[in-house]
Amino acid sequence: MHSLRARLKAIDGRNYKAYKSLQGRYRLDDFELWIDHAQGDPFADPSRIRLRVPAATAALPAHSYADPIRRLALEDFICRTLTQAIRRYVKGDRGSGHSGAIRTAQVGQQVLQRDALVVENGAIEARLGLALPASGRKILADQALLMLFEELPRLVHHALRYAQMDHTALQCHLDCAEDQAYLRQWLQQAKLVAFIGDGAILPRRSGIDDRPLDQDVVPFVAPPQLALEPLLPQAGKIRGLGIPQGVTLIVGGGFNGKSTLLQALERGVYNHIPGDGRERVICDASAVNIRSEDGRCINRVDISGFINNLPLGKETHQFCTDNASGSTSQAANIMEALCCGTRTLLIDEDTSASNFMIRDRRMQHLVAPEQEPITPLITRIQALYRQQGVSSVLVSGGSSAYFEVADRVILMDQYQPQDVSAQARELVRDAPEPLLETQDAQAHPVRLATQRTAARRLDNTLLQLGPRLKIQAFGCEQLRLGEHRIDLRRVAQLVEPGQLRAIGWLIARWADLGSNLNNPLNAPLNNDPDLSLLDALRLALQQLDTQGLDVLSPFYPEPHGGLARPRLYELFAALNRLRALTQ
Repeated sequence: MHSLRARLKAIDGRNYKAYKSLQGRYRLDDFELWIDHAQGDPFADPSRIRLRVPAATAALPAHSYADPIRRLALEDFICRTLTQAIRRYVKGDRGSGHSGAIRTAQVGQQVLQRDALVVENGAIEARLGLALPASGRKILADQALLMLFEELPRLVHHALRYAQMDHTALQCHLDCAEDQAYLRQWLQQAKLVAFIGDGAILPRRSGIDDRPLDQDVVPFVAPPQLALEPLLPQAGKIRGLGIPQGVTLIVGGGFNGKSTLLQALERGVYNHIPGDGRERVICDASAVNIRSEDGRCINRVDISGFINNLPLGKETHQFCTDNASGSTSQAANIMEALCCGTRTLLIDEDTSASNFMIRDRRMQHLVAPEQEPITPLITRIQALYRQQGVSSVLVSGGSSAYFEVADRVILMDQYQPQDVSAQARELVRDAPEPLLETQDAQAHPVRLATQRTAARRLDNTLLQLGPRLKIQAFGCEQLRLGEHRIDLRRVAQLVEPGQLRAIGWLIARWADLGSNLNNPLNAPLNNDPDLSLLDALRLALQQLDTQGLDVLSPFYPEPHGGLARPRLYELFAALNRLRALTQ
């Protein structure tokens, strides 16, 4: 403590780069401060620091981190508590640039594995960004002293010690996570793809605010025909709607909650915090939202099961394009999801290519099968379930065509579900409109083998960057990898910028860009010629599960502090949208 004070006073008024002399480890009262990196400019990214509170001081009850599910929920709760403490106890603006700011991870409504806060054997380590204060580019030692010796101890006292935490809220957080994990396992046993508990609040405040709608709210209530009552370990017996495996169609008038329900399901692959309204909206963890994506690049994807016999003889078994159409992009998105092992496709007609979804009877008569290269999804969707075990949940508001292939039909009426499967089947019997599956559909079934063994590499413009590689996330929509930008706006299940940063460093590791040469645990993923791309990515994610996100840090052995774990699909999707990817 005394050495840090002395160092700060000695550099008062000097050039900002003198802050680098503070790097090191210090003991402050009942916690340790690690200044891993001191920024060289007040306008640069904040300095990277760690606050480590020993187990005896944190005094966390052992049951709160007794298993991986509870420990993850505990870390999430403390991270959110720390964010609230920063807002309350940190003054902020103290001069030029970002002076005075203290930052932690940007978190949403989901509970994710992050490296911003780690609990290990009862000890707590918080990884923060701290913008050391300056006037122009001159050090303000007095203000830095206030930050380090007054504000940081307050954060530790109010957020990183169990005695000061809201014990009731923490227990609720832990119980909620345990119940959600149980429900997700129960889905498989009950042969369901999703469950929506009674009382769920599905609408969000806005397209940019993922918090629950707080006015004119209609709680979700399951119809009797589809209601189930699982018994949870903490909440006990609950009631809700179970969506069975197979093909489920969601219909209804406009503004009645069809897309809102599907959006809740797409986020149901993650656990949610208490009070979100979707704590008991649980979806198959492998579910993928499938959209059309005009303009995306596609590199050697077998889309022949959906698109074949293109004009001029263009190959579709290893389809490549820099500017995909709506139909080719949606076909590629499905194939990539299937290769990642998804068992559930989530599709909304509003975000789909209409000619990929359906071709009605009259159009099939007018345009001969040999003239139409697209085999629409409607002719494949039941075969995907029967042959591949892949279920589908589709939203349709303008066509009854999918009545023919749906196992069940759910009508959303003023945000309330009704089971109208019997009525839909009756309409099909009274006015049949048979699907005219083409010979092409029979001759080109959906196959996955090509995708599983496809190899990839990066072009030299990216490889030459090596350790100088810069990775940056722009919200959840775009990832910067060197001079390349990956458009992820249509990859709907990315929920935090930290996931994009982790994806960037996973790609760097896979490509062996030299960014982790100091980390013996982070060997390149592409050094085994017999290892497929997907298997290499799976191995990387398994390592994150066992060793934590710190293995990805470009600053190893120091942590990054801004990473969150992505799923396999989103990692694969980002890599496939990287235009520097070649063969």
